[in-house]
Amino acid sequence: MEYQYVAYNTEKKIIKGRLAAPDEEKAVGQLSTMGYQVLNIKSLGSLGKLTKSLDISFTAQIKPKEVIMFSRQLAILLESGIDIVTAMDLFRAQASNKYFRKMLEEIIADLRGGSSFSGALAKFPKVFSTMYCRTIAAGEQSGNLDAVLKRMAEYMERTASATKKIKSAMTYPIVVLVVAVVVVAVLVFFVMPTFTGLYGSLGAKIPAITQLLMSMAKGAAKYGIYVLVVLAGIIFGIVAYTRTPAGKIAWDRFVLRLPIIGPIIQLNELSRACRTIAMLIKVGLPLPDIITMCIQSAGNKIISQALSEVKQDMLGGEGLAQPMAKREIFLPLMVQMVSVGEKTGNLGNTLTTVAESYEADADDKTTTATGLLQPALTIAMAVVVGFIVVAMISAMYGIYGQLGNNG
Repeated sequence: MEYQYVAYNTEKKIIKGRLAAPDEEKAVGQLSTMGYQVLNIKSLGSLGKLTKSLDISFTAQIKPKEVIMFSRQLAILLESGIDIVTAMDLFRAQASNKYFRKMLEEIIADLRGGSSFSGALAKFPKVFSTMYCRTIAAGEQSGNLDAVLKRMAEYMERTASATKKIKSAMTYPIVVLVVAVVVVAVLVFFVMPTFTGLYGSLGAKIPAITQLLMSMAKGAAKYGIYVLVVLAGIIFGIVAYTRTPAGKIAWDRFVLRLPIIGPIIQLNELSRACRTIAMLIKVGLPLPDIITMCIQSAGNKIISQALSEVKQDMLGGEGLAQPMAKREIFLPLMVQMVSVGEKTGNLGNTLTTVAESYEADADDKTTTATGLLQPALTIAMAVVVGFIVVAMISAMYGIYGQLGNNG
């Protein structure tokens, strides 16, 4: 749904604009997050064709690198003295992505209509997150928008880089696994039936290892479809369950407990939280709002719940380090550095140091895990293919021996 609102900001200026949100309550919440006090809000019904086409994720028409580049270049233009509307016009004229260009046209129209920059961006929550819009709003209020845009671009760049490293590390194992499955399937469903027919026509005595393989091939041919249906049903059920609140929590807890993957995910999540807090502190947002945004941006529900509990204790007057120390999910280095940062008033820089340390540690663990996984998968594939090849060759030698004896 699209909503038209009238609100005033912290400077008591009247702001008018439009906002995309699932319902009115969420719309008011987004505006409050941006620092606006709502005076009036009304629904405009379903979004127009343009906004529908732009209600997309980064993996679709608009990539994160485009938003990173947009933020970085806009900061440079504003720093050079160009006003926001002129800068946005320059971007619109140069944009090669038609979806991004149409979005910029909508934002420019809102800016010329009196909307704030953060309010115009908030119409596209799938492209500009709540944290992004709230950060931009803080930059507008402080008159430091160019510096805020630079920090946001750096933050997004590091977050995207961490995600890319994990995907790259998993590419090779997945390719090896797919190749192994295809090779085994070809041998079992196409090669083995041919040899089975040959052995049967010759009436030869088949070795035990070959008989075992032939029985497995017959079973796969006869019941394979049922096994696949059952596996598909199990996978579908697991996926459906993990999309429920309870299932998401259970899955995220299970993932964190995995021997090799769990510590890597924990380090990545904590480094993201540290970097988020550090960046938003430097922007000038209050700590309760910062923790709220960390909760919203957390990719793991267990860490999100822990942050929610930390926020409650923090609002009760316990600070930030003490509530973290009560929960094992927050590693000792993070707790100690938060404590140091609170005492010295330098929490932003200390958490940036923690984030860099955790990112390096996560990279090392990912590289080590990938290095162990690749040979393990190669060996497993070699064992399976070798078993099939040995079974077929031993049968062939057995047939040749029997034919020689009969001759």
